[in-house]
Amino acid sequence: MNNPLLLAILFFLGTCLFPNETVHFTKAAIIDRDEKMLIFLDQRLAVVYPIIQRFRLLITLDPFKITHTWTGSDICSYRGFYCDNPPDNKTALTVASIDFNGYQLSAPSIEGFVDQLPDLGLFHVNSNNFGGTVPSKIVNLKYLYELDISNNRFTGQFPTAVLDMPGLTYLDIRFNSFSGSIPPQIFSKNLDVLFVNDNGFTASLPDIPEDDGRAHILFLTLANNRFNGPLPRSILKSMSSLTEVLFLNNDFTGCVPYEIGFLRGASVIDIGGNKLTGHLPLSLTCLEKVEQLNFAGNLLFGVIPESVCMLLRVNLVNFSLSDNYFTHMGPWCRSLFEIGVLDVRNNCLPFLPGQRSMKECAEFFFKPKYCPYRWFHSFIPCRYSLASSSYSRDLNPMVAPSP
Repeated sequence: MNNPLLLAILFFLGTCLFPNETVHFTKAAIIDRDEKMLIFLDQRLAVVYPIIQRFRLLITLDPFKITHTWTGSDICSYRGFYCDNPPDNKTALTVASIDFNGYQLSAPSIEGFVDQLPDLGLFHVNSNNFGGTVPSKIVNLKYLYELDISNNRFTGQFPTAVLDMPGLTYLDIRFNSFSGSIPPQIFSKNLDVLFVNDNGFTASLPDIPEDDGRAHILFLTLANNRFNGPLPRSILKSMSSLTEVLFLNNDFTGCVPYEIGFLRGASVIDIGGNKLTGHLPLSLTCLEKVEQLNFAGNLLFGVIPESVCMLLRVNLVNFSLSDNYFTHMGPWCRSLFEIGVLDVRNNCLPFLPGQRSMKECAEFFFKPKYCPYRWFHSFIPCRYSLASSSYSRDLNPMVAPSP
């Protein structure tokens, strides 16, 4: 059946006579706006053709002439579009993924485009100039599992439509202009990746209800926003599967909670550039896999825990405590300092180069410091053996009292 006119007639009759039925043909035909007969390999491609063409008309800048390839019936050859069999029909052919990364396309909105591609599994548009808000109808994309809209000009509140997308495993909305708060439900999603850094999010991070169970997130980046308040204990406690977590460059206050010790699978933890104060908790000794540990640029003080330096020394590559107010470190920490693993510049450590002035340290300690539940800094929520260590007599874990 290669006669274009016959194909068009059959397609028209099928849709008119059976409007409520799904009519499948090996090929489908439509007439485009230039009155050209287009033959598509599958009816699903014919359905998305006008959607793509409407979006093409919205593109205001196309420096690499990407959209010049978006013509004709061979949608699977359009640059940035990839076809595959949909999960519900292994004999059909549809647009399964979109990858516009780095194309630098400009459009005022993606509404009416991404949310109208019913079989889409991946949508990656990193480094373009798309604006507007994330369309709420994206929730209807039942196969979508990766959404990357990073480095664009999206605005508005956090796209809450993603909360009702059970198949979503990858969410990257960094480097946009989102604002407001983060809904607590996002931390209980079955996500592998959650990147929300470099936006305008404010307020404090929400607590996760205890009945939501443990989070599945492996990579969490909240950096370079304006989050404030304390580090959320419930989020830390529920994320033992985290591999990397970045809290840096926000406005977090209060003390470092002992629940940070629950991040036992993390290799990178960065909480630099905040306003945290108090002592480092001994629960850091539970971070048996950590390689990069950054607390630089806070208001921490006191003794750098010897147990942390001793027990984490095997894997640690960088342990940064610079730009704080620590006053003492023992031989284990000093050994890490001497080999360049521990960075203690600009503290209040006597007899070390590159420290704060006595006046600056005195002014800091003159002001009263307060941490609620200060006894928690000695609680170690993990099990380890110190039997062979001469330090064992000084590191007896305490039982944490109820808050």
